[in-house]
Formats: sequence, C-alpha cells, structure tokens
Amino acid sequence: MKSLRILINAASAALVVAAHAQQKSAFTYPDMLMLDRISGLVVDPAGTTVLFNVRATDMEKNRGVSTLWMKDLVNPSKPEVKVPIGEGGAYDVQWAADGSGFYFLSGRGEGGTSQVWKADAKGSTATQVTRLPLDVQTYRVASDGSGVVVALAVFPDCGANAIACTVERMKAQEGVKSTGQVYDRVFMRHWDNWTDGTRNHLYYLSLKDANAQPVPLMPGFDGDCPTKPFGGNEDFVIGKDGRTVYFSARVAGKTEPWSTNFDLYSVPVSGGSPKNLTVSNPAWDASPVLSPDGAKLAYKAMKRQGYEADRFQLKVMDLATGAVSDVAPAWDRSASSLAWSRDGKALLVTADDIGKHRLFRIDTKTNAVAPLSTDGHTDAFVETPKGFVFQKSGLSGPAQLYGSAPKAKLIDQGATVLTQVNASLKDKTFGAYEQFSFPGWNNETVYGYVLKPANYVEGRKYPVAFLIHGGPQGSFGDSWSYRWNPQTYAGQGYAVVMIDFHGSTGYGQAFTDAINEHWGDRPLEDLQKGLAFALGKYPFLDGNNVAALGASYGGFMINWIAGVWNEPVKALVSHCGIFDARAMGYSTEELWFTDRENGGSVFTTPANYDTFNPMLHADQWRVPMLVVHGDKDFRVPLTQGIGSFTACQAKGIESRYLRFPDENHWVLKPQNSMHWHAEVFGWLEKHIGGGR
Repeated sequence: MKSLRILINAASAALVVAAHAQQKSAFTYPDMLMLDRISGLVVDPAGTTVLFNVRATDMEKNRGVSTLWMKDLVNPSKPEVKVPIGEGGAYDVQWAADGSGFYFLSGRGEGGTSQVWKADAKGSTATQVTRLPLDVQTYRVASDGSGVVVALAVFPDCGANAIACTVERMKAQEGVKSTGQVYDRVFMRHWDNWTDGTRNHLYYLSLKDANAQPVPLMPGFDGDCPTKPFGGNEDFVIGKDGRTVYFSARVAGKTEPWSTNFDLYSVPVSGGSPKNLTVSNPAWDASPVLSPDGAKLAYKAMKRQGYEADRFQLKVMDLATGAVSDVAPAWDRSASSLAWSRDGKALLVTADDIGKHRLFRIDTKTNAVAPLSTDGHTDAFVETPKGFVFQKSGLSGPAQLYGSAPKAKLIDQGATVLTQVNASLKDKTFGAYEQFSFPGWNNETVYGYVLKPANYVEGRKYPVAFLIHGGPQGSFGDSWSYRWNPQTYAGQGYAVVMIDFHGSTGYGQAFTDAINEHWGDRPLEDLQKGLAFALGKYPFLDGNNVAALGASYGGFMINWIAGVWNEPVKALVSHCGIFDARAMGYSTEELWFTDRENGGSVFTTPANYDTFNPMLHADQWRVPMLVVHGDKDFRVPLTQGIGSFTACQAKGIESRYLRFPDENHWVLKPQNSMHWHAEVFGWLEKHIGGGR
C-alpha cells in the first residue's frame, strides 16, 4: 500500500510539473481537487450583504475545511472577507428577518453537538441559541424571531418524550458488546448507512422564554423530515404568523422502499397531530414555499407513484380555502429549486433545459414562462431589492457569485462577478466546447457536447473520452462537477464526447420516460449515432482511439456495451455499474427504482430483468475494463462490481479492480479522488494514448 501511495503521489507530482511547464498550463485533475468550492448563498433582507461558505481541501488530513465569507454588495469592488466567527465552524446560515444578524449551525459549544447560534450582522460575535442534547440537523427561525423549528434524529416510538428517551437509549447502547442488529423491515440500509431506528423529527422551541422546552411537531410519526439522506430545510417552512409549520414527509411503514408518496403536512407550533394537506395525491409532494404575504403555499408535485424521475409540476395552495391550482401545467420541464418572486406574482424556478440548468420566472396568473438565465448551470439564486445575486457554474469553470445588472431581463447578461474565489484559474487553459444535435432514436433530436483538449493544436487528432452519464434520468451538459469533470479529460489531452440520450432530463417528460423498460436499446442507439455524428463532424476526434467511461447507469451502459457493441472502443471504465440486473432488483435499497425501470418486481416479472442484463452477454466481452466500486455503495451493491471484474478475469480480459472500502456510490475523499483519477487516466493512456 505504501508503494501504491508513492506511485500515486509521484504520478500526481509529474502531472503538476508538466502542467506548469508551459506559460499557461492546462487545467488538470490535481488542480480541480484543490479548488475552493462555493456554497450556501444567503443575502440579508436589505440586499446589502451576502454570506457564503467556501470549502477548501486539506490533502494532508484528507478532508474538506469550510469557512464563512462575507461580501459587501453596496461596494462590490471591495474583496470578500472571511467572517471572524466562521473559524469555529459555521454552516446552514440564515439571516434574521430584520437584518440584525444571522443564525448558523456550529458544534463549537460545550458537548460538541451541532446547535443553533446567532451572530451580529458583521459576524464579529456569536451567542448560542439552542442547548439540546442531540445534534440539530437543520433549522428555520420564525420571521418575527419568536421561535425556531429544529430537526432532531429521535426514536419515534419514544412518543412525546422522544428527546430524553433517545439520549437514554443511546447511552444504554454504549455498554452493549454484541454487534448484532435485528430488523423487521427491508429498508434496513439506505445509500451508505445501515438504519439505526431513528427518524428526523421537527421540534418547535420558543425563543421568548429561556426555560421553554422543545415541542414535538411529529410525535410518533413513522417518517423523516428532512428526508434522509440528502434533505434539508427546504423540506419545511414556518408560516408568516409563526404559528404553523408546513413540512413534506413520507409515512414509512413496511412499504418505504417501494414508495415515493411524500405528502405535505401542517401542524401548529403548539403541537398536535400533523394534518395531511395532499392526501389525494399518491405521488411526491415537496418543497413547500410561502408567498410573501403568507397566504399561499407553492410546492412541487409529481403525478406517478413509485417514479422518482416523474416531472415535478408546480402547484399553489390557498391556505385559507385549501384550493390548489396548477401553475404552467403545459410547461414541459421538471422544477428543481423553487422560490416566490419578491412581488408575490410569480414563481422563480430552476430546471434542466436542453443541456443547461436555467432560471425561469413563471407568472402564477397567466402561466407565462420567461427564462431569466442563458447558459451554464444556475446553482443558487436570491432576488434582492436591488436585483439578483446568483451562483453560477458551467463547463467553462467552477462556481462564482454574480450580481445581475439593473433591470436586466437575463440575469447573467452584463452581470458583475462578485467573488474572486480560485483566482489562479486565470492562468489555466480549459478545453473549448460546443453543443451539437443529431437525429437519434425514432429520428428524434438528441443533443450532445464535444470538448477539445485544453492545449488543442489545429490539424491534430486526439483520442476520445466518451463519457456516459448516470441517473439514468440525468444530464451531462453545461455544468461543473468535482467527480466526473470533462475539463479534467481535456486537460489530460483527450477530446471529450457526451450524449444526452433518451432518458435524460431537460428535453421534456416524454424524452425522459423513453428509457423506462428500454435501458439497453433506445439510449444505446443514441450513443451509437451520437458518437458517429461527432466523429464525422469534428476532424480532431480520433475514431481509432476511443474509450468509454460511465458510472451508475453509465456503468451499466459500459457493461452493456462490452457485450453488444464493443467494436468502436479500445478501453472501458465501469464505475459502480450494474452487472446482473436480476441481483440488482432484489439487493438495492430503493426498490421503487428497479421496479419502475423494469416494468415490475423481480419477484413477479423476473424475465423483464433479463431483457437488458449485461451478465447474459458477458460471453461476448473482449475489451479491457477498469472496474471501480465502493464497499459502502448500497445503491448498486458491491457484488455488482465484483461480478464485472470476475467476468473479465474468467475470460482472460485485461482488467483491474479499484476498490474503495470507505466510499459509497461516489468517491468523495480527496486522496481517494486523486487515486481514482490517477488510475483512470493511467488506464486511458495505456489503451488509447493521450495523457498530454
């Protein structure tokens, strides 16, 4: 293992040295791993100050380190400054409604639990707001500052006394030497964790009374808010009058792994049984957002139960009458982030759109949809009294914060760059890129992107990295990633081709639905035609040296290509890919996914899973393959990767297996990511050349 680390470090150092040999060096994966990452955009009510987090990478400690920063919007020429109280850890920041200061979560207090704190407007001093015996997962403060709603992980069967009961159980468990755990539900693991019986529940705590006790808002509720594992405070909101909390949650029961039936609930801050507001919809209701006057609740809703890639449509509920109206029902895009406009006349929504992630304004009366951004990926936004402050990234570079020009119809045209994070990138060369389209399956228009190598020379041909996205309902478009980043391939001397095949998002719901029960034919036809089109259109692509790479569904497609379309590729990289569709159907955790994509359960319609089962075509495998898998991947279980590698080894195919015992479906730790990139680029260089 020591020799392996030396090899990786030496390879990385050589890449860095080579990258700086030229006056303006190519952007490479060591550069990417050391970039600072912006997140957590919040603006004060007056629109004068923006706060945001910056995550730096500590390679030595193999982790990210987050700090809090402040930017003056009145004098945007002044550089951003680090907030003093941020040194003790400050995240999940929220401004007080009166602008007197801001709240944040931190574990700086006694006991080391994550609690709510409040700082003055300059961030120079901070006082602790909550003192609870459990970690605060996330929170929201009432607009009048009278109280706070916090999310705590508790044992739901403890009832109204769940906090104290949970603490007692955890202490009792510390002395137990047996490691055995008993489950009576199949949803015993999720993403990368085995369930421990706790649920995220909401509690209300008055801030007017120092002796106030937390009021349970979900006593005995068999479900989570925020939803696990990635939910946040977008899952709940406090009413304008501070008396009611609205939240989204799913009743678990024993059907949880098959259900996407999240509902919206209301509950008084004084406690009681939550009231289901969307009981008539058997599918997903999410992201409750209050109108500026507090009279209406906007939210997102799907129609089809058990289908996580259904279109999120927009709804508005009149809280006085309970009447629900559809907003822009004919708009064929799936809403992502959601907010009300300041005037309360429109919804501000981001959504995938033709290979981009754009911001839209949707009039709630006329249903008129107007784009507010052009290209790239709108990561976050806030409408202030003086215009928009937004975070944007794209194929051209990582996220920065911007301020829109006065009265701009498109916020990213003429916008002011507010932050100078990663200023050293001005000395780096990125690959030029272009979007293209071609007739794909059923002669329908399909889009893709091509990138030139960073230090492109006219007249040369370059080996091709053919990147295939996961999801499968996802997109490889004009966006930035710290895992599968096409610019790192361009920096290593590869041309890149990416196709948004049928099943991708941002092209209408019918286009997304087209992949259901068609994992191996319609998308494959798009990939075949897309690669052929790109090779014919762009002379710098070397069609004799192509490697295909993908993760998750992309990994499935790599395994599928290995058996049914292996002529045009010289090397394959399968990351967390499905090898045996039947085994995936009974060993993954979110079973609604495999059931929907295969047209039924593996227990009732097993033949469906063999229609596009890579394992059944492994006898045709012949192309060298690098297989990557994390031990903690419960979405595509570990044996899927082992199966792919075993098939290669059994057939005598050149292959390597890269195992990460401490990673899940993604590779997140900095040193692991460095290793991943070194292995992948070493594999490509060996089989198709390149490597700059």
